[in-house]
Amino acid sequence: MHFCNSIRNTLFAVALTAMAASLLHAQTEEVPSAPSAAAAPVPGIPQFPPVDPKNFTASTPSKQEVDAFLHQLWGYDTDRVWQIQAIQKTSAPGVNKVTVLAAQKKNPQQIGSLQFFTTPDGQHLISTEVMPFGPRPFDAAHKTLQAEANGPSRGPASKGLMLVEFADFQCPHCKAAQPTIQQLLQDFPNAHYVFENLPLTSIHSEALKAALYSECVAKQNGNDAFFKFADLVFNNQQALTPQTSDATLNDAATKAGADAAKVGACALTAEAKASVDASIKLAESLNVNETPTLYVNGRGLPLGGLPYETLKAIVQFQSQDDK
Repeated sequence: MHFCNSIRNTLFAVALTAMAASLLHAQTEEVPSAPSAAAAPVPGIPQFPPVDPKNFTASTPSKQEVDAFLHQLWGYDTDRVWQIQAIQKTSAPGVNKVTVLAAQKKNPQQIGSLQFFTTPDGQHLISTEVMPFGPRPFDAAHKTLQAEANGPSRGPASKGLMLVEFADFQCPHCKAAQPTIQQLLQDFPNAHYVFENLPLTSIHSEALKAALYSECVAKQNGNDAFFKFADLVFNNQQALTPQTSDATLNDAATKAGADAAKVGACALTAEAKASVDASIKLAESLNVNETPTLYVNGRGLPLGGLPYETLKAIVQFQSQDDK
């Protein structure tokens, strides 16, 4: 996995994206197309097997709810089409099984099958992870981030398109993801971008100290100084060692226009620690424990785990769909 991790090797956001991607990749269970005798194939249109009404034994979720959820999950990919094949009761009361077939128009002969279970409250699904479900599965996380993601920010004050990155200054994959963030902000100048500290202290000895310094630079000198500081720290990440981190962070603070002595003193205060702790708590509330993770209007995505054009398409889709 291409992420810095703390406790376990799973990530809510990665699992959600992986579920979407798995249909047409290694985890795909290929399904035979409809018999050719049934109808002449239409170029570019997958020939899904006929839907059997007997496979719809559960009243919830409805086909409309499943379709709305899949639109949220896959709507950014205009080449993808799907068919809801079954919504069935299971032996567990209120837990129902959903089967979906999907394919790409450019490769209509390859049809994949996805199965997941929905919980009795209708708000979650279970695949390899427990994930949000429903016509607007990302809204709850979006509202949480709009209210609680208060880290250093860039872009307009409007949160109509909100990008929130959870990162660790000592995580090499976070460093590698920064050009992707810069490109997104160029391509979407209307985006409100927020940086949230998520120091993974179990594997990165200097991550918390770097996070504390960054909070103090932002507090004392503002957002512009923070992002200058962040760029300098990422660029000199190899110097974040127990022996050299103090000098590295003080140098970055000075070059960002801050008073390094004041920043260093601030980093030792309970107020600075509380600010970082609030960011960590926010990440925990969203089940994020790996970095880097980017939220696009509440939709969690693995930075570095997606081709840039796919990431850009998702951002574009979410920005339009959430209007």
